[in-house]
Amino acid sequence: MNKLTKVGCSALCGSLAAVSAANAGDLTATGSAHVTYISQSGTGDAVTGNPIGMASAVTFKGSGELDNGWTFALSIAEGDASAYSSTNIDIVMGGLGSLNFDGGDSGNGIAAYDNVLPTAWEESHGAGLSGGVKTVMGSGASNNVMYTTPTVLGTTVALTYAHANGVTDTADKATKANATSTTGRSYDATVKINPSLGTEILSGLNLYLGAATTENHKATLGLENQHEGVGAITYDLGPVSIGAMISGVYTGVEETEGVFNTYKNHGFGIAFNVNDDLSLSYGTYKSRKTGVAHSDSAQAGEGDRFVEVSSWQASYTMGGASVRFADVKAENAGFAQLNDQNATILSLSLAF
Repeated sequence: MNKLTKVGCSALCGSLAAVSAANAGDLTATGSAHVTYISQSGTGDAVTGNPIGMASAVTFKGSGELDNGWTFALSIAEGDASAYSSTNIDIVMGGLGSLNFDGGDSGNGIAAYDNVLPTAWEESHGAGLSGGVKTVMGSGASNNVMYTTPTVLGTTVALTYAHANGVTDTADKATKANATSTTGRSYDATVKINPSLGTEILSGLNLYLGAATTENHKATLGLENQHEGVGAITYDLGPVSIGAMISGVYTGVEETEGVFNTYKNHGFGIAFNVNDDLSLSYGTYKSRKTGVAHSDSAQAGEGDRFVEVSSWQASYTMGGASVRFADVKAENAGFAQLNDQNATILSLSLAF
């Protein structure tokens, strides 16, 4: 009996070793460190305070391959002080497309197209002074599943689903309550088209379209669903990249007097690569409130209905180090009339 037990263990160990070898993968770690200096001023409530800021990030990435040729990848991101940020698991199924499980880091669905304009560093409203502009989000900020088709004739389609909008980072074999009791399922559809038609002149042209619906987004205020949409076009020709975009959000709020329920956005960006190391850009993004639930008389003045952010930026790279500069202006920041703010940001980034 003891001999039989030994044979069984040997066979089992051999099988486990074979399975382990067949599924062996790689795990890598990358990171970055950032130091920034920002100076703010304006007619509103802008206060610089301590202008020096620091940030660090570490990302672990694992990858492997199945016997049928499918590949899989894991990404775990950690932010400052090694704080957990986000996780996603990606399964690439060859000619069947790919399946991505995301912990809600705004990288899937319509959120990935909220602003695809060319820039030397950051989005015009993302370099240190946001101005409170409105952007599209859809399922991207929630635990979601996204299916992406293979690219056919330059066209890629992605479908994203979140079971409870606003919920993120649910542990395995567990459930999690909605962030609020007013949101339901989210559905996103996005399309990216590169209509090059085999020509060199159109190889740098990209078209982006996306739409999203969230069920009963504000059930306590009204029973309407939230709807979002975005469209963008970018074009690269040599060292120059240009782009324009529009987007809109209908919040579904229909029962509270004086509450805006619709936002319209548009943006423009242009970037120029002076050489392999130096890039320059200019971008602008404007959000406008429209539509007031059940009361035209409650509409605010023109100055309280829009916010616009513009930014000049430069980036210079030296190996693993990048020096970035941004000059940002926000008009009517936070949708507050005459709340004009300015910010100058200098950043040093080190990648390892």
